[in-house]
Amino acid sequence: MKRLRAERGLSQDGLALEAGLDRTFIAHVERLRRNISLDNIEKIAKALDVRVHELLACE
Repeated sequence: MKRLRAERGLSQDGLALEAGLDRTFIAHVERLRRNISLDNIEKIAKALDVRVHELLACE
């Protein structure tokens, strides 16, 4: 997720805004410190303009 975000030139704040989530939530997900629901995965994938499986397949 962090790589995709960076490739699109988005900050954590920018991604959070696009996805309708809190920046601290994005930061915790990127650091693998927070579990994430399918609803939020879909929001992030949409904000990054990728399919869910592409988001989940990222390293």
